[in-house]
Formats: sequence, C-alpha cells, structure tokens
Amino acid sequence: MTDARAALPAYKRKMFWVALLYFSEGLPLGVFYDIFPVYFRQQGVNLADIGLLSLLGLAWTVKFLWAPIIDWARRHRRWIAVANLGMGGVMAYFALHAGGGPATPGAWLWIAIGAFTFLSATNDIATDGYTIELLDKREYGLANGIRIGFYRVGMLFAGVVLMLSGWYGWAWAYALGAGVFAFNATIVLMAPREPLRTGSTGTVKRELALLRDQPLWIGALALVIAGLLWPVLGPLGRAQGWQAVVAASGTWWFKGALPVGLMLAGALLMVRAARGPRAALMREGPVFGAWVELLARPGMIAILLFILLFKLGDAAMGFMVKPFWVDSGFTNQQIGLVSVNLGLGLSIAGGLLGGWYVDKVGIFRGLWVLGLWQALSNLGYAGAAHVVPLATQGGEIALAHQLTVYAASGLESFTGGLGTGAFLAFLMAITSRERATTEYAILSSIFAFSRAVAGWAGGIGAQEMGYAAYFFLTFWLSFPAYLLLPQVRRMLAASDSK
Repeated sequence: MTDARAALPAYKRKMFWVALLYFSEGLPLGVFYDIFPVYFRQQGVNLADIGLLSLLGLAWTVKFLWAPIIDWARRHRRWIAVANLGMGGVMAYFALHAGGGPATPGAWLWIAIGAFTFLSATNDIATDGYTIELLDKREYGLANGIRIGFYRVGMLFAGVVLMLSGWYGWAWAYALGAGVFAFNATIVLMAPREPLRTGSTGTVKRELALLRDQPLWIGALALVIAGLLWPVLGPLGRAQGWQAVVAASGTWWFKGALPVGLMLAGALLMVRAARGPRAALMREGPVFGAWVELLARPGMIAILLFILLFKLGDAAMGFMVKPFWVDSGFTNQQIGLVSVNLGLGLSIAGGLLGGWYVDKVGIFRGLWVLGLWQALSNLGYAGAAHVVPLATQGGEIALAHQLTVYAASGLESFTGGLGTGAFLAFLMAITSRERATTEYAILSSIFAFSRAVAGWAGGIGAQEMGYAAYFFLTFWLSFPAYLLLPQVRRMLAASDSK
C-alpha cells in the first residue's frame, strides 16, 4: 500500500491537496493582517482606526451560521472556487482605487473589506470540511504540519505583494493578488470529488418553525448580526450626513465596545438557549443543532473559553506588528523580503515540528508545552520595540536595529507554527465527524472572535501605551488559558474513548 501511494503522481496524493487548499485558505488572512495594515498606515490612518478594521474579521466568527448550508449542499470544491473568485474581485477593486486614500476609511472601502472577509470565511468552511472528510484520524499529525506550513506560505505570500507595492506601486501589487486568487479558483476544481451526500438530517424549514417557539435563539441571532454589522454604521453615517452617528462614531465605545458587547450578549444568550429545557428539539437542526450538540457535552463551556484564550496573546499583538514595522522606518520591500525569506522557512519548520511533537507526546502535552514557546514571540517584539526607535519609512535604519526586528519576526513565525500545530490538532480531535464542517466552523469561529476583538483593542492599546509596553502586556495574555487545562484533559480523554 505504501509503495502504491508513493507511485501516485503528486496531484493524486492527499497531502498535495492539503498543501494547496491551505495555501488558498491562508492567503486571505495574509492580505487582511499583513497588507491592509501596512497600506492603511501609509495612507495616514491612525492605529485605533486600523485596529477597528480588524472587527471586520468578525465574519470569521459567525461563519457557523452559513456553514450548514455548505455542509448540506456539499460540492466543497465549487464553494472554494467561487469564494476565491470573489476575493479576486475585491483585490481588483483595490487595484483600481489604490492611490491616495483618505486618512479615514470610507463606506465603500469598509464594504469591500467586509465582503472579502465574508468570502474568506466561506472558503475556510468549505476547505476545513473537505479536509476533515479527506483524511483519516491517524493522518492528522502529518496533515496539520503540512496545513500549518502551507497556510503560512499563503499568509506570507503577502510579502511578495508588499515587495511589489514598494517597487511598482499598490495598483500592480493588488492586481497580482487578484490573479493568484483567480488561479486558486481554477486549480481547486481539479481536486478529488467529495462524496455527494446530505450533511444534515434536519431541515431548515423545520428548524425555523422551532425557532418561532424559542425566542431566545432569535434574540441571540439578532444580537450577533447587529454586532457584526455595527462597524459599518460609522462610515455609512459620515457618507449620509447623519450628524448623531458622526458625533458618536469617534468614541471608543461606539467603535468597538458596542459591537463587541452585542456579539458577546448574543453568544451568552445562545449558550443559555442551547442548554435550556427545550434545546433537545433543536438537536437535528442544520444551523443550531451543532451548537446544541456541542454545548450538551460535559465541560464544553470551559473548552470554549480555552479556545477563546489559548492564542489571545498572539492575536492581541498580531494586528499591530505591521504598523510597528512601518513606523520603525522599514520599506515595503524590507517587510516583504523578511516575511518571505525568513518567516516562510521558519513557519513551515515550526508547523512540521509542532505536528511531529503532538503525534509523539499527545495533544494535551503539546498544547501546554508549545503554548509556552508561542508566548515567547511577544517578548521578542516587545524587546525590539523597546530598542528600535520610530523613524520615517524608507530612511536609514541601523544594522543592529534591522537584525533585532528580523529576529523578532523569525521567532514569531517559528513559535506561532509550534502553537498552532497543537491547537489545530486539539480542535480536530474534539470535532464530531458526523457534523465535521459545522462543528469545526463553530470552534474556529470562537477563535476568530478572540482574534478580531484583540485586534480592535490592540489598536487602542498600541496608540495609548506605545508599541513596547503594549507588546509586553500581550505576553501575559497568553497564560489565562492554562487555568483551563484540567478541563481540556478531560475533554480529550472523552474524545479518545469514543
């Protein structure tokens, strides 16, 4: 069997498609977290508003709402292709409107980025569901190492776009991005076909009928959607001349606290509804049935908190890293070159080593050991921000300062790969294969919520505290998750016993 697999051409091997699909999944995140912050900082957007843009990433948080549609309709490859074509269209829009943007992002720009994150979330849903069904459980360790590595390749491909933007301008760089998304959309249609079955035994019609009798679910959904759409209200109010909205839109509570609060309130209502006396009626529903199934498991609330917190320190720092590079004087070419040449190799090495370590010692030990290494990247950037002075972009930077920032970047790439290897293996281990697409979408959505909120808060923190003090603070945010490790051990043991 091994010899037969070795004789197969690359495009017929599972790991070939894992690599390709996770390059396609990682690229949008690289655009969102590496390109957009640099672009907007160069346009004069302040740190708080750049952090606010991260709230548009909340689309990744509520993707569980349309994950059942993809689970039911199947044909994951087509969903992936359409999502990539759509993201290519957004990049083409940026290519046409790349010059001299305002210091405050306008309504159409917000809408374009919101569409981009929605399409990226759809791509994630289809890719994760397809991959879970493609692989056997014994292949998770190797597959996670490959998926992390090529996910990072996708993210770090943004470095190529940054380099091109420095040489040829943003219009040509965004045009390249549009072309790569179009290529991803085409090539994925060659992947092995998934089985054509229905993903859920319930029907949307029956679930909607049940929702009418359980208003808590409706209230929870309304709050989540209101929080998701809230960030667009400020730019829309300025475009329409709504004076009350314009007056409030500059405050921190309007920009971030209200939408985050609305989504948290919706999530708490959903937890209460899923654990209520009539929740069992919703168990077969294609949208909320997976929530009921997950929250019915003993200790699941603690697990959801762990997912929120495990990468909080990493997420809190992430959206401010590229503005720090810009403010330290590094050019787009320097930022992209380091991301590609240094970060690429180290992130792949970290992902592969993390996957190997998890296979060797188990998921639980991998989580807490590799999580400690993951936290070190925050100290690296805190140290770099402490010693490297702020400067005009493109000016002369001392060699020692360059090496300091490059070392911090390398440490972040390698240790981030280590921590993510254990984290993804954990999420896959506690996911039911019967509802793989929807459950994994819910679990990864919770992590995405943490990342988006941390990015928003990071803009305010970095602006008020300065980069060095804020990066040092984020190091300590890595450790509250460790208080929940006993519940994690019990959940893993329960999953292994099935």
